[in-house]
Amino acid sequence: MNVALHWPRTLASRLSLIFLVGLILTQALSFGAQYYERYQSAKSTMLGNLETDVSTSIAILDRLPADERPGWLDRLQRRTYGYLLSEREPGVPMDQDNIPIAVNSIETAIGHDYALTFVEIPGLRQHFQVQLQLSDGNPVTIDVWPAMVPLSPWLPFVLLGQLMLMIGCTWLAVRIAVRPLTRLGEAVENLDPNAHPVHLDESGPTEVAHAAKAFNTMQERIATYLKERMQLLAAISHDLQTPITRMKLRTEFADESAEKDKLVHDLNEIEHLVREGIAYARSIHGATETSCRINLDSFLDSLVFDYQDTGQAVTLAGKNGAVIDTRPHALRRILVNLVDNAVKFSGAAEVLVEGRAGAGLSIKVLDRGPGIDEDVLDEVFKPFYRVESSRNRSSGGTGLGLAIAQQLAEAIGGSLTLGNREGGGLCVTLTLAGGQ
Repeated sequence: MNVALHWPRTLASRLSLIFLVGLILTQALSFGAQYYERYQSAKSTMLGNLETDVSTSIAILDRLPADERPGWLDRLQRRTYGYLLSEREPGVPMDQDNIPIAVNSIETAIGHDYALTFVEIPGLRQHFQVQLQLSDGNPVTIDVWPAMVPLSPWLPFVLLGQLMLMIGCTWLAVRIAVRPLTRLGEAVENLDPNAHPVHLDESGPTEVAHAAKAFNTMQERIATYLKERMQLLAAISHDLQTPITRMKLRTEFADESAEKDKLVHDLNEIEHLVREGIAYARSIHGATETSCRINLDSFLDSLVFDYQDTGQAVTLAGKNGAVIDTRPHALRRILVNLVDNAVKFSGAAEVLVEGRAGAGLSIKVLDRGPGIDEDVLDEVFKPFYRVESSRNRSSGGTGLGLAIAQQLAEAIGGSLTLGNREGGGLCVTLTLAGGQ
């Protein structure tokens, strides 16, 4: 079974992995070198102590009377070796290729004064014994239990503390390195040409300051470009309205005919298209309108009554008494565009309010028209896009109504969504985040 290792996707994860693995490997190498040095130092010290202790202990036992020797065995006992006043246990000859280093130390300490016999004692814990005879002929056996150099009991806690410190330092370093990029990413995500630009802080490391300065410059260029585009469209509209007006006046003096009616219709359509184009350009800068607090119920009542006064079937449901902070002219233009579409394609519209101020409000405009195919719901927000069905130019319109509504919705901090209703018709939902 093959295990595939994948490189982390986020920059923070990658930096954390690199720093942490590098620090752990460095710490492991450092610990390994220190442990090896400590092991060699401790081994040399222990072997030196073994030589001195064994030579001293055997000299003491050799000079003591035979009946006093048993009383000294406990005094001469050590953690890894001791003395027996008896013959060695049955064992096996030592493997000459794997002789414990303690053997050489014992030979060095007393081998020149006594004849030594070494044997290995097999078992769960292997050890070896050294037998010799004192000057009075009595045997003495040195029982040796080889052991590793002991580790200090506090060492694991120190290693754990170092690991936690490395993790903390890695997290801090990654956070400091990634935080400017996160701020830049959030600023790019929230970049809104309609709103007043929010300048990034240009302080900090050189690279971060340079990226923030470049982003701020980009914001200014985009705002300038959009402003120039609006001014260009406004100028074109102004220049076009004059010849269109002259052409309409001339048609008034023309003889009545089918061609005259077609020409008047085309001129009206061109004039409407120019006005809608200017409205779309201005909707991009909907955030320039000053916000104010309005009573939503009163606002919608006024809107719906205006339609009802002209004999159109527009109703309102879901009063909630919310007072919101918004741009009223932009909000009215959004709802007028949505209601006009609903009335145009179904003959009636219903305005429905849901939610509460502070918890998220939604205003729905519902109709029972032909609806829109699911695969083109997102396309209708594009400028000049017309659905190839009964919702097309033959019904009037330029394809800018929903585009203008969406631009203004974003300008007031909301969003528009479209959906088909059960039983036919369309539901357009204007969501005001947090109830404004």
